[in-house]
Amino acid sequence: MKFDIDTYREIIDTITRNKSRSFLTGFGVFWGVFMLIVLIGGGQGLKEMLQKNFAGFATNSAMIWTQNTTKAYKGFRKGRYFSMVEKDMTRLRQQVPELDIITPVMFGGKKNAVKGEHSFSANVSGVSYDYADVTSPILYYGRFLNEMDVREARKVCVIGKEVYKKLFPGGGDPCGQRIRLDSTYYQIVGVDYKVSGISINGRNDQIVSIPYTVFRKAYNSGDQIHSLAVTAKPGVVMSTITDRMRTVIARAHTVDPTDEKAVTVFNTEIMFAMLDNLFNGVNFLIWLVGIGTLLAGAIGVSNIMMVTVKERTTEIGIRRAIGATPKMILSQIISESMLLTIVAGMSGILFGVCILQMIEMANTTDGIVGAHFQVGFWTAIAAALLLSCLGGLAGLAPAWRAMSIKPVDAMRDE
Repeated sequence: MKFDIDTYREIIDTITRNKSRSFLTGFGVFWGVFMLIVLIGGGQGLKEMLQKNFAGFATNSAMIWTQNTTKAYKGFRKGRYFSMVEKDMTRLRQQVPELDIITPVMFGGKKNAVKGEHSFSANVSGVSYDYADVTSPILYYGRFLNEMDVREARKVCVIGKEVYKKLFPGGGDPCGQRIRLDSTYYQIVGVDYKVSGISINGRNDQIVSIPYTVFRKAYNSGDQIHSLAVTAKPGVVMSTITDRMRTVIARAHTVDPTDEKAVTVFNTEIMFAMLDNLFNGVNFLIWLVGIGTLLAGAIGVSNIMMVTVKERTTEIGIRRAIGATPKMILSQIISESMLLTIVAGMSGILFGVCILQMIEMANTTDGIVGAHFQVGFWTAIAAALLLSCLGGLAGLAPAWRAMSIKPVDAMRDE
């Protein structure tokens, strides 16, 4: 449809004359769009925050640890405690060839880390160099433990973000400097800035990681293994080999292979699948609520335009009498509806984007954005197109009513 400048000027004049009604009409659309944008952006930010809790952790991984038995087996009563040993890693490699990485994790509990006059109660973990392939560190300084550190049992460590800030309040690269854990000194080779994640031995930012070969000597743990972190080879579904891993460990220690608590296998694949299903449902709910709110706003626009047409019956009849065609009347009513809807809707988009930006800024620490709460460019474009369609649809019924007005009837109504 083509419109000249006079037509648009008339539309603006009509909207201006009905300021209060136009405001009420636009506010419903504004609120609907604002809610849709905030819900989409908030849902995206929440999803990103939860995903960052598991960021860097291999999706095809599992953790294995032991607890007291809950079933009697081969003359042994239930309630017996046992622990894995280093040979269990060899057993798993031989009997479960689908596994890719098998690496030990040792738990030392809270230890006092000291640097000069500064100290911090940190969690000590003994790990191998390939543990970085299971849960990827975010190295701010230096490097992670390497194969030579483990093989030669070097007294080196990687410290977490919180440990670094407490022991080095002045900042700077701490690599090469030494800290004391209990009575042993360790040289810092890296700083891991990973804050969140799957917690294996306390918060990631409060952990001091040392080679597990050093850990065994420092804490006299022998060949005992507290936990094993494993990953499956590409294409292998971890849940298909979980029972076999449990059986290998259980039989080596005379434990019932069906005792799932005695040999606990925590499959992260299931957790990631649950997370995806959760947010699929959340996204569906967001769009359902948002579009429902928009439709309610469009219905409000249609109703108020109906009232406007009824009040302008005489005006429309006079215009018809002096030569206005039904198409011209149709164009004006639909244009008024679309203009109100688009202006209010774009205002809602802009306001929603500003609110999301403030939320994102509040979620930023140390210059690192915790999560992105903004909507995508094409999402905003789609919202604008949807608004245009809704505006046109909202004006159809009032426009049809306006087209059906006859000049004689309009004069009689007057």
